Amino acid sequence: MPRDARIYIAGHRGLVGSAVERALRRGGYVNLIDRTSRELDLRWQSEVEAFFERERPEYVFLAAAKVGGILANNSYKAEFIYDNMMIAFNVINSAHKFGVKKLLNLGSSCIYPKFAPQPMREEHLLTGVLEPTNEPYAIAKIAAIKLCRYYNEQYGTDFISVMPTNLYGPGDNFDLMGSHVLPALIRKFHLAKLSMTGDRDGIHRDEARYGRIPDDLLSSLGLHRDHQNPSLLTPFSSQPPKVVLWESGEPYREFLHVDDLADACIFLMGNCDYQQIGEFINIGTGEDIRIKDLARITSNIVGFEGTVRHDPSKPDGTPRKLLDVSRIHSLGWRSKIRLEEGIRTTYQWYVENR
Repeated sequence: MPRDARIYIAGHRGLVGSAVERALRRGGYVNLIDRTSRELDLRWQSEVEAFFERERPEYVFLAAAKVGGILANNSYKAEFIYDNMMIAFNVINSAHKFGVKKLLNLGSSCIYPKFAPQPMREEHLLTGVLEPTNEPYAIAKIAAIKLCRYYNEQYGTDFISVMPTNLYGPGDNFDLMGSHVLPALIRKFHLAKLSMTGDRDGIHRDEARYGRIPDDLLSSLGLHRDHQNPSLLTPFSSQPPKVVLWESGEPYREFLHVDDLADACIFLMGNCDYQQIGEFINIGTGEDIRIKDLARITSNIVGFEGTVRHDPSKPDGTPRKLLDVSRIHSLGWRSKIRLEEGIRTTYQWYVENR
């Protein structure tokens, strides 16, 4: 991509979009286009087409999406499939209609079957049933992959799709009603550490920045919300705080720092076309870890020394999710940020942005 190319980042305020924007600016790209969701609702075709006609981007990073963890996916099924399909279809169609040179579509490893062979290769797509807890989101992402493929085949476009593994990093969503596992772990352990030291002012500041703390978590921290004054938290137990985590802790997950993903996306946009990449390509580290072990590492980094319990009555989701990353390795890209280093810098960002 030329340094002065007109580049549109859809979803520039999200975890992935903001990382892509940071990486592009570091790389000397000076002509970046972005819009907030209030300025441009990507679910509306007429708005999206008017934007593309007016701005004429040459390259597009499609990182806009409605995302969340198991709780959010289970609670907002209709929104997850509708919003994500509308966003993807409108942007991809407008990119074709208004002559975008290249588009990169961001997907998710949840597109793979629940019991796909491990590690998951690109050809495993649609070979089995999906994980029910994120099926609506996965279907929307699969549809976007197929749309890019068929536009390439019918119209000769160069639209590529990438499938990253579980992401984390600066700018993540730490709201416990919609966060993924790693930011949820960071926040829960941090709140428990504050509770152990009696820093209720710190807990208030955290809630003001990152969203309401669920009552069950407050209870495990030995705190009670005053219903007459919801902003007032009072201790009700002399027992030390504990952290209760969803799931058994036995599932395995792979984690990729979002700055590594941004680096991979820019590498692919600048060096590889649709013919080299194929229908889509996995992006990950090629290494996974048990959630139980991830919790231990995270608690050590945060500095919480109390009790950690798992609630096996909550759904585990897919038992293992590890991507086969041999294809992107063969193209010349590998991840660089080790997991412990990434968690440490993410926690530092979390604390500094409270």
